[in-house]
Amino acid sequence: MYGYGTMTADTTILTSAQEQIVAGKFEAALQNLQGLLRVEPENNDALYMSAVCQRYLKQYDAALAEIGKLKRLAPGNGRAHQEEGHTYRAVGNVSEALKAYARATYYNPALLASYKAQLELLSAGDNVKAISDIKGQLEALQKLPKPLLAVMDLIAESKLIQAEELCRKFLQKVPHNVDGMRLLAEIGIKLGVLEDAEYLLESAVEFEPDNVAARIDYIQALRKRQKFFAALEQAKILLAKNENDPKFRSIYAVECMQTGDFDTAIANFNEILERLPGDPVTLTSLGHAQKTRGDFSEAVESYLAALRAHPYHGEAYYSLANLKTYKFTAEEIAKMRAVERNSNLAPMDQVYLNFALGKAYEDNKDYKQSFECYAAGNKLKKAQSRYKADVMTGEFEEQRRICTPDIFARNKNAGCQTPDPIFVLGLPRAGSTLLEQILSSHSQVDGTLELPNILSLSQRLRRRSTSGKEADYPEILEQLTAQELTEFGEEYIRDTRIHRSGAPFFIDKMPNNFRHIGLIKLILPNAKIIDARRDAMACCFSGFKQLFAEGQEFSYSLTDIGLYYRDYVRLMAHWDDVLPGQILRMQNEELIEDFENQVRRMLEFCGLPFEESCLRYYETKRNIRTPSSEQVRQPISRAGVDQWRNYAEFLQPLEQALASHHDDSIEQQTNDSVLSDLTTAKASNE
Repeated sequence: MYGYGTMTADTTILTSAQEQIVAGKFEAALQNLQGLLRVEPENNDALYMSAVCQRYLKQYDAALAEIGKLKRLAPGNGRAHQEEGHTYRAVGNVSEALKAYARATYYNPALLASYKAQLELLSAGDNVKAISDIKGQLEALQKLPKPLLAVMDLIAESKLIQAEELCRKFLQKVPHNVDGMRLLAEIGIKLGVLEDAEYLLESAVEFEPDNVAARIDYIQALRKRQKFFAALEQAKILLAKNENDPKFRSIYAVECMQTGDFDTAIANFNEILERLPGDPVTLTSLGHAQKTRGDFSEAVESYLAALRAHPYHGEAYYSLANLKTYKFTAEEIAKMRAVERNSNLAPMDQVYLNFALGKAYEDNKDYKQSFECYAAGNKLKKAQSRYKADVMTGEFEEQRRICTPDIFARNKNAGCQTPDPIFVLGLPRAGSTLLEQILSSHSQVDGTLELPNILSLSQRLRRRSTSGKEADYPEILEQLTAQELTEFGEEYIRDTRIHRSGAPFFIDKMPNNFRHIGLIKLILPNAKIIDARRDAMACCFSGFKQLFAEGQEFSYSLTDIGLYYRDYVRLMAHWDDVLPGQILRMQNEELIEDFENQVRRMLEFCGLPFEESCLRYYETKRNIRTPSSEQVRQPISRAGVDQWRNYAEFLQPLEQALASHHDDSIEQQTNDSVLSDLTTAKASNE
């Protein structure tokens, strides 16, 4: 059923209830579970088992109500949908039962009982295609070795460490099993171990060149590693197998877009739409391509067309909101509200709609409703996340402990000596895209992307410790030889060259690289580092109301994001101490108030001559993929500086998190700044 971890009073009740259910003592189990739910009304395991008991006791309305609560808390819980299917089947509602079972297998493809139930219910009808499709899926699953079926189930329940252990044990016995390799790669991608995932899928494709699923997985892994041209080549191989397959053509179009060939991408999306008119996924992808190229009105029309074809397509609503400049009408807001209330809406569609509604109400100055929507979207994302703030704090502490002045002194002649990279880092929504746009407007600087190379290297070093022979990261930095540090630096320069256009310098804008400045300076000692800094409350709340594609899991909670900002400030103070003069801090508010002087200061730090084009950065034509794409195509503005103040009354958890500190003077300075901001905000609202 579920794993409960460390035994507590709660887990004791759950374990006891599970034993009672197995023994058929449903009334006793339900009594225990209801007692727990009075104390913890949002305990997912208790809600699930309570619904099971109520179904066996033929309390069907109560069971469906319990399942409804669970689905609101965890919309992607496959077993919740399966239990809903069982309940609807028990009351004879075949139509709703079939829908619930289909949702169950979508969220957890290892639920054999849901496939079997669908076949049994469909056997009375004449839907030959549906029966054939489900029978094929069931047969494929039943052919899987049982350990791999268990791995699929664990992945669906986000028990990734257990899934990895089981999958590795299986592959030790059957090393060339492509299904096992695909599952282990899927786990690796979810855990951020992209290099291992790429290798596994590359091998899987070599073992079975005609395995379409493996090749699609391989393309996606290459894309995540930003090996866009390699992914494009694989997409061409896939398309050559069947040029009439819209799915293959869509994958090819996406990879064209990733390599910057937007004309080909858009042409292919339009070709798909000729065959599949109104396909919402293709229309949304077309909108993304148009937005990235800067075709604002065309992107809006594509997103709206997706919604006309499929009003439940949450991504299209969010994509409109994420343009930052689109204003929803009252009719559109009413439609979004109606769609969002559908309890069977896919989890990500619910997330998309809540963030879109948050933006819509913000534009209407209804800040209470806006905050409630942003909070609801973040709560759903938080429920899917494995992020723990105390673990991240511990990782920051390890960087401080290991990366001392001594480690840099000992390795002063190591690393790749090229001065090419300019790292723009800090927290998301702190103004890094603006800095990148200014710098990339210079004739000697190439703008690139948020490159994953440093994060990938840190994960690779972390994985080396799993053998038990080497220290964990960052402690392993003390053991790396001068040759290794040089090779890592050269590898970084070599692997990022694909993103460059021939200028002497290039920008790596991955914000989270601030956690790895020690590693960066050991392998690339002459790299320039710019810390994009924004006042605490503005930065944190802007992150909270921005739905990131991936990788910013600290942003789903006001407390988490406040603690993360606090730890970031503290770690950056450490880098200033051990690497004096090697990091330039660019304060967003100062840049806005004193634009030309701050731009000159940044160019001087980078060793670049002043160019007027940097002041007219908004005229620079380039593809921009971050949420700030439309904003940085406009002249400098104060518009976003004080937006957080409209929400000040709801931000107490953030204020408290920022005010917690380690008695560091730099931390106290941050706290004083935060409290000053809050005092001003409260005074202006009174």
